[in-house]
Amino acid sequence: VQLQASGGGLVQAGGSLRLSCAASGHTFSPDTMGWFRQAPGKEREFVADMTRSDKRTYYHDSVKGRFTISRDNAKNTVYLQMNRLKPEDTAVYYCAAVFRRLVGIRAPERYDYWGQGTQVTVSS
Repeated sequence: VQLQASGGGLVQAGGSLRLSCAASGHTFSPDTMGWFRQAPGKEREFVADMTRSDKRTYYHDSVKGRFTISRDNAKNTVYLQMNRLKPEDTAVYYCAAVFRRLVGIRAPERYDYWGQGTQVTVSS
């Protein structure tokens, strides 16, 4: 499975961006698709994901109410709408996927496929 992420950029605090991640290269679509981010000097952290089978969404507490994840299963694409962005949201955002429906902790090692990363910079 190949994951192609796009949509990053530079935005002022309070602004919005939408990230996209398209999956290709396999007959079936991963059940769990989502996003992690990594700021300089920090560990990669979970942002949000969504399961295809039961359409459940999961968010890190720091983005709840500001970010919305969605999927277009016909296009094998997951989106992350980011509103009311803050400087602390600045990071490289990575798309991640796994074929099974994840239950419980969202740790990087539980995802099998990763996109190339897209930079999101929020200026104050």
